[in-house]
Amino acid sequence: MNTADSLGFDLTDSRLTLDSGFDSQANKTLIAWNGLIPIIKPNIGNTKDEEKIARKYSEFNEDIYKERVVVERCFAWQDTYRKLVIRYEKLKATHLGFKHLAYSMINFRSVFGRKGA
Repeated sequence: MNTADSLGFDLTDSRLTLDSGFDSQANKTLIAWNGLIPIIKPNIGNTKDEEKIARKYSEFNEDIYKERVVVERCFAWQDTYRKLVIRYEKLKATHLGFKHLAYSMINFRSVFGRKGA
């Protein structure tokens, strides 16, 4: 939060999405204490109680969590380009240019790479 404050961003009531590895009451309390809304996928690995599982999922907003997958998929596609994973470029403009090129190639493949398209 210090970085956001120093940049003048107000993150109050912003959602923080995390995977099930962060599912604990201590994490949810810490996130809420900092003014954020925790969206953490429930970890039901050690739970057999159906009521407890239902209660965990009633607090979970799956629609917002699905947006996290889109962001992670974008990073995964970016990682297929070695020049972006290992930053060889010293100039920001050159690195940004390669990112734009990679994103253009990703979009081109998704639109024109499908069979029958």
